[in-house]
Amino acid sequence: MKANRQAKILELIKKYEIETQEELSDYLEKEGFLVTQATVSRDIRKLKLTKMAMGNGKQKYVALLEADEDLSEKYARVFREGFVSMDMAQNILVIKTVAGMAMAVAAALDALQLPEIVGCIAGDDTIMCAIRSVEDTLSLMKYFEEMVKE
Repeated sequence: MKANRQAKILELIKKYEIETQEELSDYLEKEGFLVTQATVSRDIRKLKLTKMAMGNGKQKYVALLEADEDLSEKYARVFREGFVSMDMAQNILVIKTVAGMAMAVAAALDALQLPEIVGCIAGDDTIMCAIRSVEDTLSLMKYFEEMVKE
């Protein structure tokens, strides 16, 4: 029941511009979920909902996960725009970028929080990434090749 209710909450906040917990409770009741204010409050915390300003001066609930997905796409775009080539030396991945873009691309890689990457060091047009293993390096190279194709 809880999982269904929380899935419905995510669906409702995407469909409607919901400003308050009371409004959210009303929508849930229309969908057949009898909830208390405390339940809605717990669900909001659990789902990591936050309020986002709309152009009309009002606010609406959004899922932070959506914001994270948007940011991931922005970081991927930075990677694609700066990427020139890559090569590996065992578990070191060397990425060549457009001149002056290495720091931005390295910051984007760090922000993506890829578990295979231990850390990155960037110069002007070159990034050295320490990768956990040779297998992870090969896997990341395939992932980056696909990312660049998009």
